[in-house]
Amino acid sequence: MPSKKSPFRFGEKLRSVREKKGLTLKVVANSAGVSESLVSQIERNRVSPAIDTLLSLAEVLDIDLEYLFDEYRRERPVRIIKNGHGRKLEEAGIKYTEVLRPQEGDGKHALEAYFVNIPSGKSTTRGSFGHTGREMGVIISGSAVLMHEGNEYELDTGDSVSFSAASPHTLTNKGAEEMIALWICIPPGKFS
Repeated sequence: MPSKKSPFRFGEKLRSVREKKGLTLKVVANSAGVSESLVSQIERNRVSPAIDTLLSLAEVLDIDLEYLFDEYRRERPVRIIKNGHGRKLEEAGIKYTEVLRPQEGDGKHALEAYFVNIPSGKSTTRGSFGHTGREMGVIISGSAVLMHEGNEYELDTGDSVSFSAASPHTLTNKGAEEMIALWICIPPGKFS
């Protein structure tokens, strides 16, 4: 049966340390309580060692585990858009200000978020025919009417709404003052 090649690459590090210390495969294997063949396969990245075997080898070779795993440490970036630095868009008098930008690699978790400022009497148009995904919004100030599948939903300051974007939908400011909302869309579409 062919051996499955390990996706983890500890072997080169283990071999390098063993050779620098002038230790043979046999000495390391005996000290770790495993076969010489297994140590050889691990060093050639032919097999992925069980964690207890890896810990034993690290102890015998006096290797810091952080050294073995440093290439597997992942940076999980924090994304910040400073106030006033988000991209801006205007469509038919309605202003959109980006607060979250999707990044390459977000995959199925990609989303975008923006503030939408709708002057009195104006309506959004992008969703008039529907599109893929889901939307969620929170009215920060003012009031609006969401039209979704021919139904009207009145939204006031502090109200939130979520819906399938596949159905036709529009958001209209029927109040006397500007309406401001925070809007989140999956997948991204407004600034893409």
